[in-house]
Amino acid sequence: MVPGYLLVQYLRRKNYLETGRGLCFPLVKACVFGNEPKASDEVTLTPRTETAETSPSWQALKLVFCASGLQVSYLTWGVLQERVMTRSYGATATSPGERFTDSQFLVLMNRVLALLVAGLYCVLCKQPRHGAPMYRYSFASLSNVLSSWCQYEALKFVSFPTQVLAKASKVIPVMLMGKLVSRRSYEHWEYLTAGLISIGVSMFLLSSGPEPRSSPATTLSGLLLLAGYIAFDSFTSNWQDALFAYKMSSVQMMFGVNLFSCLFTVGSLLEQGALLEGTRFMGRHSEFAAHALLLSICSACGQLFIFYTIGQFGAAVFTIIMTLRQAIAILLSCLLYGHTVTVVGGLGVAVVFAALLLRVYARGRLKQRGKKAVPTEPPVQKV
Repeated sequence: MVPGYLLVQYLRRKNYLETGRGLCFPLVKACVFGNEPKASDEVTLTPRTETAETSPSWQALKLVFCASGLQVSYLTWGVLQERVMTRSYGATATSPGERFTDSQFLVLMNRVLALLVAGLYCVLCKQPRHGAPMYRYSFASLSNVLSSWCQYEALKFVSFPTQVLAKASKVIPVMLMGKLVSRRSYEHWEYLTAGLISIGVSMFLLSSGPEPRSSPATTLSGLLLLAGYIAFDSFTSNWQDALFAYKMSSVQMMFGVNLFSCLFTVGSLLEQGALLEGTRFMGRHSEFAAHALLLSICSACGQLFIFYTIGQFGAAVFTIIMTLRQAIAILLSCLLYGHTVTVVGGLGVAVVFAALLLRVYARGRLKQRGKKAVPTEPPVQKV
């Protein structure tokens, strides 16, 4: 990162865009300066328009397709994630087997497949002319890699239901940062739902279950990793929002971020000598290879379903589907891996998801009220 940053600053000071020549000039221009979009190169992305085939039954079928795709992709991804990081491979009656411990290798596999899917989509479907400097993707890529690493590592110290609830409570630090940094004001219902989320998470974490933590340090490690995941993931989404000012498509964003994520993870694994070890582990345990491949497929397909669902039905419907997915993921984890939730913990989970659904409902009502409040021109009276 540091040599790349210094090189970008050097090329900008030398005004390389005006003086540069040679075979490397197009590559340097795309990576450091970007391309100014031209009116003739712009691709009009297909908007959501009501056509003759958009009947209620067709819309219902598309909604079922989107919801099913999101649920299958991310529920399978969550089950496999817990399986890979918390269970042993190759266990026999005489041998306990061995666990896979290198989270970076899993991150690399996810990013490589997502890069291939995004690249294939960009080749097959016409995209807007790319104008963003390529190096700007590196910031979101680095935070994306770190958030994924924290997410995998946290499963070594906390249960999967705890991790899911931590993700659901991400709205609390986002509101705090908005209040402190951006001086943003919030509605009363937003404070109410944030308070309900914090109460629900506290009820779940403080409820005593049959899975006691081995030591306070272990619990603290898990909570710190979850905090790191939330912080890096929040930065990733905010940086990507800024990059969309270059009028790119979501799949182009997916390609650029995953490209640098692959470079970062490969460099880190090579430096540590862990790339070959991860490959050898796959060779020793074919079951792990199948799990890792399916994990990557679910991650890549899930990203495409996210783009399609938001484009067809908007963010509110997508949020409801993903909130239900989180609740089902906790239930699946408890059924498949033996996690037990006390009555108080179950009430806490219910409070969290009720608060999330309340946020979606309140935000939808607020948008409807804003549409009704838009002044319209008075009708022309016929004489």
